[in-house]
Amino acid sequence: MSDKVRTRFAPSPTGRMHVGNLRSALYEFLIAKHAGGDFMLRIEDTDQERYVEGAVDIIYRTMKKTGLLHDEGPDKDGGFGPYVQSERMKTGIYMKYAMELVEKGEAYYCFCDKERLESLRTEVVEGKEIMLYDKHCLNLSKEEVEEKLAAGVPFVIRQNIPNEGTTTFHDELYGDITVENAELDDMILIKSDGYPTYNFANVVDDHTMNITHVVRGNEYLSSSPKYQRLYDAFGWKSPVYIHLPLITDENHKKLSKRSGHSSFEDLLEQGFLTEAVVNYIALLGWSPEDNREIFSLDELIREFDYHRISKSPAVFDYTKLKWMNGEYIKAMDFDAFYTMAEPYIRAVITKELDFKKIAAMVKTRIEVFPDIAEHIDFFETLPEYDVAMYTHKKMKTNAETSLTVLKDVLPLLEAQEDFSNDALYQTLLSYVEEKGVKNGYVMWPIRTAVSGKQMTPGGATELMEVLGKEESVARIKKGISMLEI
Repeated sequence: MSDKVRTRFAPSPTGRMHVGNLRSALYEFLIAKHAGGDFMLRIEDTDQERYVEGAVDIIYRTMKKTGLLHDEGPDKDGGFGPYVQSERMKTGIYMKYAMELVEKGEAYYCFCDKERLESLRTEVVEGKEIMLYDKHCLNLSKEEVEEKLAAGVPFVIRQNIPNEGTTTFHDELYGDITVENAELDDMILIKSDGYPTYNFANVVDDHTMNITHVVRGNEYLSSSPKYQRLYDAFGWKSPVYIHLPLITDENHKKLSKRSGHSSFEDLLEQGFLTEAVVNYIALLGWSPEDNREIFSLDELIREFDYHRISKSPAVFDYTKLKWMNGEYIKAMDFDAFYTMAEPYIRAVITKELDFKKIAAMVKTRIEVFPDIAEHIDFFETLPEYDVAMYTHKKMKTNAETSLTVLKDVLPLLEAQEDFSNDALYQTLLSYVEEKGVKNGYVMWPIRTAVSGKQMTPGGATELMEVLGKEESVARIKKGISMLEI
């Protein structure tokens, strides 16, 4: 095994990339890069039943978008290829190593048919009913095995785990874990279709590709003794195991597709920024030495220490992610922000207004891009609103004072030629000074009249600048007519 740290992300092409898979990829990337090592991409497509067309493209697209650039992979041969399991299978590598185990007595042919397997006893492990194989075919003589093979009887190759003794493996977070061999099933290594199982191919590939650190979810802890027995059977050095905590939803249930935000692409479609998602996922189970929460990818590489990964389940807090995304939006370059915001603005507003000024108003007020709609819909059409909105205790306004203000400023606005924000503000400020009142006393009723909303992304004069003179005056007049009733 290499002294250089080598990690791998080995996804199965089964659809969109789950948040848990992306976290594994991120941690594997960070562990390698923090140590100056190599990060590899390997496609594990041996489960043909679950293969989804186009899923490999999703993997590449996600890796590129998140900046988790691999040093080796199907498109970057580093001398350990092929990097796709179905292509590796064609080289005969898995059957070769399975036969080595058979010769050592560490594996055996199993010819049991479906009916016999269904008759075997089952046990409930972690809520799942599993079948424990009874080693029936281990007792077949060499001649019986050869006879069945010659007759073309379907078979699988099973791992031979002793019924006595224990198996121990070491995890960097959980320490030494020992299990009774009697609790371990003789798992299938080679399936009846000739394909290796996920578990077997994983071990063979990790060893032959010089992987030094294996990072995966802690749901694989129960399988790790079987992996360890394979390493021991081959006489191979074990990799460093790092089992990550479960990611749950706010109700402490496993994060599922039903949550609506379980995949990376779900989150992008909901208006999240890639950088914010990566930053947030880094904190799902890992914490820095200080309480800092905002990290660029380069900063994560410098700071990431896998010993600070927690064993406790990580809660995917959607509200926290939205807050973090809002912080990233606030920090965005305006032109980059506008490029992303413009389609959301155009989806709401069909009028020819200054979209850049609208974008500037909402930039610091949204957490995800779809939030834009609720902030700007009044620019398109003045909503129906209650005149009770004109009453504001802090501004010391009510329907009567607001009517007076609107009637006073209407001729000023009608006479106003320069309808820019600054010019409008100066005009209204002169009126405020003349009347000896506070700004809010005047601005609140005007803002209410032109927006019909209690909360707006900008002040009265900013809104009027975007709406333009004709529309602003018309809305002021409507406000007056509503207050006069």
